[in-house]
Amino acid sequence: MRPETRIDRCFAALKREGRPAFVTFVTAGDPDYETSKAILLGLPEAGADVIEIGMPFSDPMADGPAVQASSLRALKAGQTMKRTLQLVREFREKDNLTPIILMGYYNPIYVYPNDAFLDEARDSGVDGMIVVDVPPEADEELCLPAIERGLSFIRLATPTTDDARLPAVLANTSGFVYYVSITGITGAAAPVVSDVRAQVARIKRSTPLPVVVGFGVRTPEQARTLADCADGVVVGSALVETIRTTLGPDGRAGPDTISAVHRIVQNLAAGLRSATARV
Repeated sequence: MRPETRIDRCFAALKREGRPAFVTFVTAGDPDYETSKAILLGLPEAGADVIEIGMPFSDPMADGPAVQASSLRALKAGQTMKRTLQLVREFREKDNLTPIILMGYYNPIYVYPNDAFLDEARDSGVDGMIVVDVPPEADEELCLPAIERGLSFIRLATPTTDDARLPAVLANTSGFVYYVSITGITGAAAPVVSDVRAQVARIKRSTPLPVVVGFGVRTPEQARTLADCADGVVVGSALVETIRTTLGPDGRAGPDTISAVHRIVQNLAAGLRSATARV
């Protein structure tokens, strides 16, 4: 029996409250380490229930321009995988409740290498991982070793994941299922709610895990429309784009960078809560 995790406890508590999780995504080290840490530390108070932290990578093929730019800003500022894990450690000194998910690509993990990365991720306080370019056929490579260490391995299901493919996607998934609401890259388009509702219902018929919807959710209105069909809603591109628009001419954090991110999180969280309050 898998031990209960922060992710499990979070979704169970939210289910009792009758509302979906608000999942926020930001890139580690964007636009610099200290600003990134301040943004992270303020996310739970602003309304985030779960935090996804992007692991900066130079070729983030599933990400749209906003998230790609955030990775490049972080790498330019000196962010490394070791510093990303250190960021989680420092977050855990202040917050031992909020689930932390690392999201990204396999290359930086592979060169770390795998076992050292998984051990350090667990010890730093990471709860789960989303590694978008490791398919179920390679579960022995990373997924199963992560699970052995108590880390949830969260899979993506997409509009093209048909009934024949879905069992393989769900086989070793834990924590939650991340449903990609659009075909394409992050932030590229708004989800079609009727399509998302049908796909989430289909996935739920095959798994007891929570289903969280992401990619393309940018506004409180969009988050509200998804609140009645999903167990959680992810917003990422809107947050990293807020960081970009508040930078100074030199590319450094401006006086409003941290507060602007927290304000948009507050607005989105309020939108989700108001939607469920009317149900």
